[in-house]
Amino acid sequence: MKVTYLGHACVNIEIGGKYFLVDPFISGNPLAKHIDIKSVKADYILLTHAHLDHILDAEVIAKNTGAKLVTNPEIMAHYRELGLDGYEMNIGGTQRFENAEVEIKMTKAEHSSAFADGKYGGNPAGFLISSKNITIYISGDTALSLDMKLIPYQYKVDLAILPIGDNYTMGVQDALLAAKFVDSYHTLGVHYDTFDVIKVDKEFSKQKFADSHRKLHLLPIGNTIDVVNLN
Repeated sequence: MKVTYLGHACVNIEIGGKYFLVDPFISGNPLAKHIDIKSVKADYILLTHAHLDHILDAEVIAKNTGAKLVTNPEIMAHYRELGLDGYEMNIGGTQRFENAEVEIKMTKAEHSSAFADGKYGGNPAGFLISSKNITIYISGDTALSLDMKLIPYQYKVDLAILPIGDNYTMGVQDALLAAKFVDSYHTLGVHYDTFDVIKVDKEFSKQKFADSHRKLHLLPIGNTIDVVNLN
């Protein structure tokens, strides 16, 4: 599994030559202006909730690539009206893709979810993505939750992808506790720096994790990490 950070909360996860794009907000992000959305690869587009900073480019990329959406029923209904299709899920459910080589489970998130026009966007969520004994936990936009403690009972999390920007989601301190809850040594920080109110001190944030014998990865936009070979 390889994870490419595309800014804000958007990551593109490559598994066996297939691309699982999560929460595409690229064209509206000035920090990601060097990323051409026409070049973004996607076989599946996973949407955690309906806020514009997570779905802005979903329609364009889906129509450009033919990608199927993976999201909750309310968001799926919205995109079906736009001529797109995919797989609807709800919290606790699991879908298997690519001849069962990839398993995706939808997890609970503590947040809100509405489209830009105020229309209800269903339950906010996260995802557990597993393939060949490697698991990535994507929390989605969320507060810290004790429900996270249940995850290690079923999954060994190799990489947690957690928001760290505070104000709208967890901050660094809560993200560190979330990493402990899901028992992940490696965390990829997302949902920070895009707006003034979610700017973070990167070196301080990484040191907070290091002081607790964990590692926080903060990737430049467009960079990739290989989950199998994390160190």
